[in-house]
Amino acid sequence: MAVGMLWTYCMVVCLGMALIGNVVLGQGPNPFLPDGGRKRREMVPAMFIFGDSLIDNGNNNDLPSFAKANYFPYGIDFNGGPTGRFSNGYTMVDEIAELLGLPLIPAYSEASGDQILHGVNYASAAAGILDITGRNFVGRIPFDRQIQNFQTTLDQITDNLGALDAAEALAKCIFFVGIGSNDYLNNYLMPNYPTRNQYNGQQYADLLVQKYTQQLRRLYNLGARKFVVAGLGRMGCIPSILAQSNAGVCSEEVNRLVLPFNTKVKTMMNSLNANLPGARFIYIDIAHLFQDLVANARTYGFRVVNRGCCGIGRNRGQITCLPFQTPCNNRDEYIFWDAFHPTEKVNIIMARKAFSGDTSVVYPINIQQLANL
Repeated sequence: MAVGMLWTYCMVVCLGMALIGNVVLGQGPNPFLPDGGRKRREMVPAMFIFGDSLIDNGNNNDLPSFAKANYFPYGIDFNGGPTGRFSNGYTMVDEIAELLGLPLIPAYSEASGDQILHGVNYASAAAGILDITGRNFVGRIPFDRQIQNFQTTLDQITDNLGALDAAEALAKCIFFVGIGSNDYLNNYLMPNYPTRNQYNGQQYADLLVQKYTQQLRRLYNLGARKFVVAGLGRMGCIPSILAQSNAGVCSEEVNRLVLPFNTKVKTMMNSLNANLPGARFIYIDIAHLFQDLVANARTYGFRVVNRGCCGIGRNRGQITCLPFQTPCNNRDEYIFWDAFHPTEKVNIIMARKAFSGDTSVVYPINIQQLANL
């Protein structure tokens, strides 16, 4: 569920909340803030965000890219209007930041000065685990480069705080990673890519998770310890895929294709938790959350589950939301905002369930429990 569906200066917040005097990270004032950070109770010093369009908040705005959302009606329900978020309002990480007591995390492309004190968002629409993913959109920032951008941030923090304080602070930060959708939607399933002829579904999942493991280990080696990893949703049910069927039904072929990836990511996380000292990885089961929303749509107040609020063609998914297109009025009754992405209401529901839910949706502990460790 990404362009074509889930950062970075969390380090600064992390570092800013390092033990200074008797101040405990995440449980006292942030000494880097003008007011001492006493206006809110921050559960963690900062959150670093890595991923794709499901959580991008503007990193593609100045890129030569077709994957952009910095135009109306994107942001129609966001205070300040269009920002580059692929939503009518909040993304999932926006809500999680608020639940953690943090302000909204700025995009890496725009963050400067005090803006970076609570974290940074490195996510980029059309980005994938593989560097080649999303090339049909031209400009994008693959996961490897997002990690490089974070390392730039880390170097700056270490210069200011020193290696020991920086490392101690960073270990308290949340690292949210949501990526992989584009490796299917804008790589494996694209006719102009050779990938499908090179790998079957199991082999491709193996390739992705092997690379993904290396990337998460890189973040660990840079000092990250608390990881939130979002799984892939039921991508066979997004409007873009529904529109490819005359009957407008979910593609079980696509849903089955993604299953091995999610299964292998869970196995990978169990291995990393067991083998990386001090590491805590948790997994958000996005597919399960989506199934619950569809199965109990009326309970949640949803009326439309199979087409976008903004888009053109069958299921409003053949062409995604265009500049100044008029979206639906009853946005809170829609699960999908455009051809690929959920509405703000879905993002908020999923974030809250990931924050305080049980092991059926977030495993082995939830984000609130992770933050309190």
